[in-house]
Amino acid sequence: MDEETKDVHREKAETKHKTKPAGFLIHINAAVIIILALYFFVIPFFMMIYFLSDPALKTSQPGRFAYWLHRCLSPKYQHWAYDRVSTGKAESMHIEDISGTEWPMFGSVFYLLGTEYLEQGLKDSNNNSAVPPSNYAAGAIEAATDLIVDERHAAWVKMHWGEDYRHRENIFYRMLLISGTTSYENLLGGGKHIELLRDQVETLSTELNESRFGLLDDYPGQCFPTDVIAALAAIKRADQVLGTDHNDFLDRSLRGFERNLVDPVTLMPPYMADKTCACPGDSRGCSGQWGVRWAAYLWPETAKNWYESFDKHFWQRRFGFAGFREFREAKDQKNWYFDVDSGPVVGGFGAAASAFGLGAARANGRFDHAYPLAVEAIVISWPLPDGTLLLPRFLSNMSDAPYLGECAILFNIAQPTAPAFQPAGTSDIPGIVYIALLLYILMPLILIISSIQKLKRWRKYRDRAKVPVVKSQAAAWIVFFAVGLVCIFFGLLFHGLIFILLCQLLPLGIKFPKQQVVPKQPQDEK
Repeated sequence: MDEETKDVHREKAETKHKTKPAGFLIHINAAVIIILALYFFVIPFFMMIYFLSDPALKTSQPGRFAYWLHRCLSPKYQHWAYDRVSTGKAESMHIEDISGTEWPMFGSVFYLLGTEYLEQGLKDSNNNSAVPPSNYAAGAIEAATDLIVDERHAAWVKMHWGEDYRHRENIFYRMLLISGTTSYENLLGGGKHIELLRDQVETLSTELNESRFGLLDDYPGQCFPTDVIAALAAIKRADQVLGTDHNDFLDRSLRGFERNLVDPVTLMPPYMADKTCACPGDSRGCSGQWGVRWAAYLWPETAKNWYESFDKHFWQRRFGFAGFREFREAKDQKNWYFDVDSGPVVGGFGAAASAFGLGAARANGRFDHAYPLAVEAIVISWPLPDGTLLLPRFLSNMSDAPYLGECAILFNIAQPTAPAFQPAGTSDIPGIVYIALLLYILMPLILIISSIQKLKRWRKYRDRAKVPVVKSQAAAWIVFFAVGLVCIFFGLLFHGLIFILLCQLLPLGIKFPKQQVVPKQPQDEK
């Protein structure tokens, strides 16, 4: 071997040695991408096929998805709720921080009601082999209820109503208090909160009965009529626990939602009203679903009429989606909007109107709406193998109510049909479900093929590659990867993923010199 050839081999060996850290990073990055593709796309795809094939989605019974979600959610919710109460963080929340004050209580009530629905579903199906939720989730039930009754979690309503906050209007908070303690007694019993429950039922029903129109404010000067309907339904549920009878009062309470107290166009309860005069505003999707849901348990005939109006003015199918609008379709209404009650409004579809519209449809036996909304909820929520619903988690308050979205999905998809209704109607699967499933398969294929091609190119040309400051880039990669793992370990999934994905950018500046083509020498003729 001549000296020139030796120099070439020596140069290749030195280049290979210098770029070895870069090769290590490229191999690890490829493995990470394959693992992430399997975890976030491939496994969820097969999970969703399993959930979507469940015939219970077309019935009043809770399905596989609801029971799986509850099993996964319960230990996490127990840990979070206990920690939230023990730290006393709620006491320091700003009065205007809606998601930090309302959502922890709201989410806890959603969790308890969803648990109660699953428990009742097992009893109705005579499934004696399954473990009741009240057994395996007893700790989470205790923790969620402790949060609801915790006085520090009432700090924001104390600022609004003073020390008499449990006996003066405050309809939203007191509705949550009654709903949560009723579910606790139905699930675990023992009478732990029975006196608090009795006090709230009696004082609130008396105050509503004595009010001019049967309406009270959530906050001073802010009356949301459908929260009053939810409070009335909570009182009716509590009667079964307390052995009391408020039926006459509940029948009379319909006076607050008739004639000139409703939206004149939809004839449904308005989003907001003035409790002192007959001057209602417009109905909206986020309030309409809340009203027709609970009215199904109070005034079935009225609920039927409201739901038909809800269907007429708010239901739509567009762009492959099926769902409820936030604002009724008219030239002056908004198709793109956001507030804390409605969530994002996209193309007219309201996030809250559609998510909670699923529960309203199930309560009223309208499975022509409930079924397409349920299958959409499953694929759009993006379920992960550990039980996380990625999109609802992302839309929740990460610091103060991280599980609100998942509790809301559980609450709605497990909602039974009210006794006065029968499950009826069906509908086809919206096109977005097929598109989403296709993306769950195409995305990992693209990611995996891209990573493999990058890896093959490196292996082919690594002996001639040039990587600037390779050791510094390797050190940065190690730091990003370590921080990402620590974040994931402590439950900061999104922060951790950002750091893990940053690793995919390294190493930067790789250059592959063009290969010189050496012309073949003609062979001497023999």
